[in-house]
Amino acid sequence: MVPDRPPRAPTNGVDRFFKISQRGSSLNREIRGGLVTFFTMAYIIVLNPIIIGGIPGEPKNADVLGNVLPLAQVAAVTALVAGVMSIIFGLVANYPFAIATGLGINSLLAVSIAPQVTWPEAMGLVVIDGIIIVLLAVTGFRTAVFNAVPPELKAAIAAGIGAFIAFIGFVDAGFVRRVPDAANTTVPVQLGTDNSINTIPTLIFCIGVLLMGVLVVRRVPGGLLIGIVITTILSIILEAALDLGSSAVNPDGWSLSIPQIPDGLGGMPDLALVGDVDLFGAFTRIGVLAASVLVFTLVLSNFFDAMGTMTGLGKEAGLSDAKGNLRGVGKALVVEGTGAIAGGVASSSSNTVFVESASGIAEGARTGLANVVTGGLFLLAMFLTPLYEIVPLEAVAPALVVVGAMMIGQLTTVDFTKFYYALPAFLTVVIMPFTYSIANGIGVGFISWVVLNAAAGRARSVHPLLWIIAAVFLAYFARGPIYDLVG
Repeated sequence: MVPDRPPRAPTNGVDRFFKISQRGSSLNREIRGGLVTFFTMAYIIVLNPIIIGGIPGEPKNADVLGNVLPLAQVAAVTALVAGVMSIIFGLVANYPFAIATGLGINSLLAVSIAPQVTWPEAMGLVVIDGIIIVLLAVTGFRTAVFNAVPPELKAAIAAGIGAFIAFIGFVDAGFVRRVPDAANTTVPVQLGTDNSINTIPTLIFCIGVLLMGVLVVRRVPGGLLIGIVITTILSIILEAALDLGSSAVNPDGWSLSIPQIPDGLGGMPDLALVGDVDLFGAFTRIGVLAASVLVFTLVLSNFFDAMGTMTGLGKEAGLSDAKGNLRGVGKALVVEGTGAIAGGVASSSSNTVFVESASGIAEGARTGLANVVTGGLFLLAMFLTPLYEIVPLEAVAPALVVVGAMMIGQLTTVDFTKFYYALPAFLTVVIMPFTYSIANGIGVGFISWVVLNAAAGRARSVHPLLWIIAAVFLAYFARGPIYDLVG
């Protein structure tokens, strides 16, 4: 992580508004951090349409009536909401935590919710989820839960997020892959293909990890950004020479974006999905109880994904106090909850704080100005679609691994000689990447924390809210049988 500078007197209005000098940052570092954050999360504009969008007439991602969300329209609203909400969050909360469509919620919508209702009705449930989240934030409940988490669990959450984003980087780059089911093996994942690094994109990733690691060790300003630029240029050269194409066509190709110079610069975005939402239709179609269970699942996932991400990012940015609490977190939680409402209204799915913001923080971002830069680039991406597709995931994934290594250091504050600290911290860290969910890691951590501390005779030291949340997570983990019970 870039070391913070000692506070200085503000030099202009922008500096005073964002408290840039006060937080030991600089204008260059904020802009650089905003750029890095954008490039490490811009893939969501390509990936979200793949997850929730579809082609008319094909069954993939079709709702209960067979309708789909057009790919180009989903890409446009994904960039729109990410841009607007990131800027608002930066201006209001003044944290360098960018916002975009959450990957957990959009997958839940596509796989579990849309097949039962129409897409407008599914987005209506997302809007209701966002309204509940905002109300919980306005009443102070989200802040109370945030502050009730003990420092040891906060450190474990931050380290777990580091492990999670590193794992995302490994998977995105093809360094870690699923073993094909036909292999008839109990080993679920492997290194590369047949435990060998035999593709150019994965080699690019390996080069990027070492390059960015060297630049960070040498304390080169903009090391992560420089690494992304160099690996992108190398990717473009190799793609032009070898014509690898997409992994959907060529197993040795690029996982998502193909690094090549675009033919054009795009055009006007199609925002027809904005406002195409049915707030209460799902309750009529599948019943009040079944729809309420779906809303409960959305709320719990949104609530704790955001809480965990903000905890980890706040600690990494040095914005938390000695107990790991973020200063002024109340208004930040309100704005973050509004992201779910905005995402539902625009049909891009719930928007939340993005864990990839850690890459911008590692580059030096400490204020909301970095968010304004990131948000502005998302808005620009609506019109210049091919430009952000130049950067392949394999070129930005190394930054996630490097940042993950930085964040795992939070575990040094946990006393592992006390097993009632050690096991909850360990479970929190490993469950996040193993289940691909921040909320799951937090839930298992809360439950194990309550049980082990009670067993150690420390039940009175556990905040009452943790008992309540642990019970709620038990219901969350049992939602499968609950779904079956309500039909």
